Amino acid sequence: MMSNILQSLDKVVKDTIKAIEKGKIQIFDIAETARRECRRVQRELEELRKQTQIIIVEVDELERLSKVARNRLLEVDRDFYKFSEEDIKAAYQRANDYQVRLTQMREREAQMRLKRDELERSLRALGETVEKAEGLVSQVGVVLEFIGGSLKEVNTRLEDLQQRQQIGMRVIKAQEEERKRIAREIHDGPAQAMANVVLRVEFCEKLLDFDPGKVRSELVGLKDMVRNTLKDVRKIIFDLRPMALDDLGLVPALKRYLTDYKDKYQLAANFVFYGKEQRLKPTVEVGLFRVIQEALNNVWKHAKASEVTVKLEISDERATAVIKDDGRGFDLEKALANAGRESLGLTSMRERMELLNGSLTIKTGTGKGTEVLITVPLQQE
Repeated sequence: MMSNILQSLDKVVKDTIKAIEKGKIQIFDIAETARRECRRVQRELEELRKQTQIIIVEVDELERLSKVARNRLLEVDRDFYKFSEEDIKAAYQRANDYQVRLTQMREREAQMRLKRDELERSLRALGETVEKAEGLVSQVGVVLEFIGGSLKEVNTRLEDLQQRQQIGMRVIKAQEEERKRIAREIHDGPAQAMANVVLRVEFCEKLLDFDPGKVRSELVGLKDMVRNTLKDVRKIIFDLRPMALDDLGLVPALKRYLTDYKDKYQLAANFVFYGKEQRLKPTVEVGLFRVIQEALNNVWKHAKASEVTVKLEISDERATAVIKDDGRGFDLEKALANAGRESLGLTSMRERMELLNGSLTIKTGTGKGTEVLITVPLQQE
């Protein structure tokens, strides 16, 4: 009976997942369509602004010429008998022509200003649509992660359901926060740079028709832009999974990371290693690297330190790491009791160490700096 119920629930969950995934794709398509429309409206708006500026200059010139014509007409009116009939007629005609043209141009200027304002409102509305769609995609992703697991596995131990749910939600939240961070880095870095590359290429295409001589200099700038974008992409890839960790091991990966850390944050970062450099189990290397990385991130974000030192010792029995900074420190009990984002990093570090049967100890206090001690046993299978 229970098995049938679980099978029925599993089918309901799978059908729900399919429907949610379909909705996620549709929302994503809406966001992409809105982005394309944003770019189109942006280009149209920029062109309209240029045209409006040209019209404004023309109106200013017509106003000047109309004023000159009116002054000439006043001069003719004052000394009517001094001018021939043709001069009088020409003065009236010129003043009238300028006035008519000025009226037409002012009307055109008003229409273009109105259209410009409408495009600006449309651009803002499209931007809000993109933002809302991206938020919905992220929320749908959380839902899919939450219900995407096997229902049978979730129900193997009903007595542990509440604890499993809490752990699962913490993992999902951590994953989504990491995805958001990566998405922001890609959006603000490579994605924005590639959009600029497209604009520069379009500009080069136009230059080929009007000023081919400038194309070379534009291409040089474009090459530098692509090179910098490639550098940003490699940095994001390294943050996701340092290749040195897989290829060379924990010690070289930490040396590389601390070198980049020092250059990026302009913070004195020292690395000291004791023992024999050797390869550890992949799970141990990844766990140690991520905990040390999180500790260093906390130093940069919160400690306001001027120096941080990472000491690593590897023996046959255990790996021990100490991360020590000279920052402002913090109230440890208050941080651990806080359920918000500030404690999420500490919780994640502790959970990683528990998975490795290791331990994590933090010594700190307000104004006393912080020392993080990590110990992982290296038991042979």
